[in-house]
Amino acid sequence: MTSSDTQPMPELSEAREIVAEAKRVVVKIGSSSLTSVEGGLNRENLERVTNVLARHRAAGHEVILVSSGAVAAGLEPMGLTERPDDLATKQAAAAVGQSLVMAAYTDVLAEHGVVPAQVLLTAEDLMRRTSYRNAQRTIERLLALGCFPIVNENDAVATSEVRFGDNDRIAALVAHLAHADALILLSDVAALYTAPPGTPGAEAVDFVADQGDLEDLGIGGTGAAGVGSGGMQTKVQAATMAADSGIPTVLTSAPNVEAALHGDEIGTYFGVTHKRRQKRILWLGHLARTVGKVRVDAGAVKALEGRGTSLLAVGVTDVEGEFEAGDPVDVVGPRGDLVGRGFVNFSSEELPMMFGLTTEELGERYGQDYRKEVIHRNDLMLSDAVF
Repeated sequence: MTSSDTQPMPELSEAREIVAEAKRVVVKIGSSSLTSVEGGLNRENLERVTNVLARHRAAGHEVILVSSGAVAAGLEPMGLTERPDDLATKQAAAAVGQSLVMAAYTDVLAEHGVVPAQVLLTAEDLMRRTSYRNAQRTIERLLALGCFPIVNENDAVATSEVRFGDNDRIAALVAHLAHADALILLSDVAALYTAPPGTPGAEAVDFVADQGDLEDLGIGGTGAAGVGSGGMQTKVQAATMAADSGIPTVLTSAPNVEAALHGDEIGTYFGVTHKRRQKRILWLGHLARTVGKVRVDAGAVKALEGRGTSLLAVGVTDVEGEFEAGDPVDVVGPRGDLVGRGFVNFSSEELPMMFGLTTEELGERYGQDYRKEVIHRNDLMLSDAVF
């Protein structure tokens, strides 16, 4: 629904109400709202947003902030005039900038009598069950002790190239692990538009009800060049990820943070598309790195997509790659198109001898351990829910 529509949709009104009444909210702010390559940390913008969040907290809400800006904040003090391309320099800039960002937050929050707490994470941390649970316990305890958790990607010790948009994904995952009631994604763009802002005919989108609403929208590459690294695409993915986990999301610009917290008519709201998912299913659909493929016939595709069934060996025709039971794999159709993603119950060595056999035939031929699905329906996400 675009801003040209005069009457708000019932789902939009409900989403706004949920955000306004949210007991626990995760707010993510991007680099382009806090920093610039030329000037480093923008204290005025940081103070404005932090003061709003502190007042919201004082009004009885719990706030978790996911903050970008470490790399960009470290450039100016190091004498760098542009964002570096090599990993080592990015890590060095993050190490310098992270302390500056946290010092600034500490100064502002001290005026409100609030103690900040730094939580450094990577998306990979949240892919591992142990790290996920540790982060969950830490944030819960910080909130119980009255602290203000500030989460950032741990760029300074990244083991692979700093990836674009990870703080957007981290924000959605933090909202999930913290059982947040709402997620607010702040950048330098006021809303999601039907085309890049400034394009003739581009209209702001008030509400996204489901993935189908996004199909014809131009949503990429609208961030500030050279500073932020997420882009609109990753923000939409993060919003969709949260909505897929039962958390309504607002996408808007940093100056609108107070209005967003109050559920006002600004930005783009993403309605809930699914009840809260188990964390392993959320991980499967949005973060898992699959290690192989299971190819299925047309009948299996129809059963999976049309009836929501489990994947049975009778519909499997081929496997690609090497994997063990329990690994995440892609399920592809006869022409190689992605059907879904799931946790497989058999290894790539076992499956070929099972092709075309019914569950009963598997039990009779190989024993009771083989009388089960290749992928159970509860361990499968179809392609419309997979990024």
